[in-house]
Amino acid sequence: MEIPTLIPAAPADFKSGFVALVGRPNVGKSTLLNALVGQKIAITSPTAQTTRNRLQGILTLDHAQIILVDTPGIHKPHHLLGEVLVKNAIGAIGSVDLVVWLVDSSVEFGRGDRFVAEVIKQAGTPVILGLNKIDQVGEQNQNSPQTYTEFTEPLGWQAIKFSALTGEGLTELQQICSDRLPLGPYFYPPDQVTDQPERFIMGELIREQILLLTREEVPHSVAVSIDLVEEQPKLTKIMATIHVERDSQKGIVIGKKGQMLKEIGTKAREQMQKMIMGGVHLELFVKVQPKWRSSRFQLADLGYRFEN
Repeated sequence: MEIPTLIPAAPADFKSGFVALVGRPNVGKSTLLNALVGQKIAITSPTAQTTRNRLQGILTLDHAQIILVDTPGIHKPHHLLGEVLVKNAIGAIGSVDLVVWLVDSSVEFGRGDRFVAEVIKQAGTPVILGLNKIDQVGEQNQNSPQTYTEFTEPLGWQAIKFSALTGEGLTELQQICSDRLPLGPYFYPPDQVTDQPERFIMGELIREQILLLTREEVPHSVAVSIDLVEEQPKLTKIMATIHVERDSQKGIVIGKKGQMLKEIGTKAREQMQKMIMGGVHLELFVKVQPKWRSSRFQLADLGYRFEN
């Protein structure tokens, strides 16, 4: 098969492969992904289950290409959407070359961590224990990282401390990951940072602002579809629909006299302009789709499917 000209031939000692970032919700997987690839491709927020789709970030070094697979947080699902997310996250573990089990090292090892660790063990994939948020470990919780290493030492899992937020230890993490990968080719052009199209990232940037700005009852019930992307001479016109489950949620997203929807649009537009490096005209609409998270057909329409 002919190799595309955009993808160079790799030297004989070049390494490449897929590394899954796996863990409980809110341990910093998406923040780590963005930090490693050097730009924002995954949205972040304090809300659990911010990541819904399996997103790949591409980190190309002089000696290796690491395909980072950002997975939804593994948790006990409460609806069909949750089942899709967890199943797809677990499926990623068995289909990669290496797993980075990401934990919040500022809190002690708990039942949720044990559940994730047992899932990883069953897959038989090589594992690195990633002790994230080391910048938040102080005198009061100085023994928290040790509670994880006590569990993993008998398993032979290598451990590394770092902070996805400050960047401390990330160079060492890159080196450890690349060392553990097999010899291989470039999978993507060296300047590419994600496998996802711009439309997907646009929708995620809108959803991120909803997660950050609305009340707790809304974020889990919201999805975004991009209806139109039209490149014009001086700007890009984007039309998107925000899907919620109840009229009350629609009211929250729109806000008094439309102020909330306006703020969501303004902040999302600012992020989009950074991404495409140009002007953006963004129009947002809100649509009620009752119980969409429990409908296999509506989930599929919004891009949420069980992955093979």
